[in-house]
Amino acid sequence: MADLCMKMTEPIFRVQYRVIYGDTDAGGIVYYANYLRFAEIGRTELMRNLAIPYSEMEQQGIILPVTESYLRYKASARYDDLVTIATSLAEVKFVSCRFHYRITRWEKEKGQGQGQEQLLVKGFTNLACINRQGKLMSFPDNIRDAL
Repeated sequence: MADLCMKMTEPIFRVQYRVIYGDTDAGGIVYYANYLRFAEIGRTELMRNLAIPYSEMEQQGIILPVTESYLRYKASARYDDLVTIATSLAEVKFVSCRFHYRITRWEKEKGQGQGQEQLLVKGFTNLACINRQGKLMSFPDNIRDAL
């Protein structure tokens, strides 16, 4: 099993997402597997912001499949919650990379205008860099340098 340390390192990219009804289960709580989709939203936007959109990498024949994922659930999100997906790139190797995530929600204190951030989920994904034939390849220098 991979290292379960999930320290967020700068730069940390944040994106907000409003939970839709389709994200929830019969109990009105976000279905557990959808947090991996939320992580993908954070990872995609971080890559677009730091280096290159996934679509451009794919045009260059680069594919980044997830090879490992881990999520630690701390609290539940519900329909219509506005969550923040914080993503950081923890490590870039020659043929792989690792992203860390923290998904939070702002909780207002009852009867007050103040509040605090509540941690919902934290985790990581490891991704491999492969070509269209499914063979491991090194990240191109321009992408590695940008990351």
